[in-house]
Amino acid sequence: MASLAGPVRKKRNFKALQLDVSKPPTPEPEPAPTRLAPAPGGAASKKRPPPMTLKAPKVAPTTEAEGGILTVNGANSAPPTATASATRSSYHNTLSSTLAKLDRNSETNFDLRNEDLKDMQELGQGNGGSVKKVEHAPTGTIMAKKIVLIDAKPSVRKQILRELQIMHDCNSVHIISFYGAFISDPNICICMEYMDKGSLDGIYKKIGPIDIDVIGKVALAVLEGLTYLYDVHRIIHRDIKPSNILFNSQGQIKICDFGVSGELINSIADTFVGTSTYMSPERIQGAQYTVKSDVWSLGISLIELALGRFPFADSSSDDSDLSDFEGTLSPSRPAPAPLPARTKEQKDKKKKRKSKGVSLQGGGMTMSILELLQHIVNEPAPRLAPEGRFPKEAEEFVDSCLLKDPEQRKTPKDLLKSSWVEHSRTSTIDLEAWASTF
Repeated sequence: MASLAGPVRKKRNFKALQLDVSKPPTPEPEPAPTRLAPAPGGAASKKRPPPMTLKAPKVAPTTEAEGGILTVNGANSAPPTATASATRSSYHNTLSSTLAKLDRNSETNFDLRNEDLKDMQELGQGNGGSVKKVEHAPTGTIMAKKIVLIDAKPSVRKQILRELQIMHDCNSVHIISFYGAFISDPNICICMEYMDKGSLDGIYKKIGPIDIDVIGKVALAVLEGLTYLYDVHRIIHRDIKPSNILFNSQGQIKICDFGVSGELINSIADTFVGTSTYMSPERIQGAQYTVKSDVWSLGISLIELALGRFPFADSSSDDSDLSDFEGTLSPSRPAPAPLPARTKEQKDKKKKRKSKGVSLQGGGMTMSILELLQHIVNEPAPRLAPEGRFPKEAEEFVDSCLLKDPEQRKTPKDLLKSSWVEHSRTSTIDLEAWASTF
């Protein structure tokens, strides 16, 4: 009986059943494993490599360095630093050649060097670089110097060369004059005519809404400038807005900033550039557009100057809210269900945070950029309002600039024949005297 007790007790020892009795016990007591380890050499004993030690397979031939040139898979390619240096050197050569050509053909005879330009005032930021007011010491000429980093992205480099060529070729009293340019590594400095009263954007923000008779002169000058660019150089400006229309104390109004302009191909362009808040509906929708798109931008700009605020303002009514657009860029989408009426407390809270038409560039608008673009496409165009506050001819002119259908919208050349512009042409208003008031 004693011999049978041992095996019975052994079967009741469950830990013993789970242990490999052929191996010595572990030096420290640990919980027993729930399953036996696989036998050495078996299929289950193959382990997967740890994830952190995985290596990509080698590809022949291997990469070697030969005299500073990398040989990758049998092909030679310059190392990144060498490629960047070569690209930069090539652009420098192209830029230097362009500047030399422009200097030879320039009507002005400024020997522009950085050491001869005395900084006077920071004027702000333009497309692609900062702008400073400087004095050319040898001649005493006051200039605006635009500083652009050469080692910028390729699209900006292209804009720099384009802007230089356009500014050099233009000869119009309605276009900013070009004095020349030079390289001040790593920048290129572009010197142009200085307009001492600044942009119309800055002027109306300083003095408030601009008199409609002055705005008539602005419309005339911009239309003359756009017509010159299109008829003579086949160029669409594509970025007409108050900050790109400059004014000086002599009462001159001129267009600037051609960094996003481009020569036309078959009189049509379809690239999406410029300042989106002034874009025409056809541009926002990605359709092809012509010089008539500049006309839309002019119309928006004129309303902004007349009202002293960006024209796409929130509604003044508490019952509607133009900042909560539910539409899309497709006008065919059904209108959304009406929202529940707001309580007086909600209306008061909403009114506190609502902007009454501050320019988006000033950060005061409550509309997002997408909501604004949807509004431009889907909602009626803004107008000079209230009705009767402005001359009827001015209202009709702006309305003709802001026709949604570009086929019906007139060209700058056609608009020069409008009654309001013709009246502005013969107007005796003294812009020089007006400039002296601010």
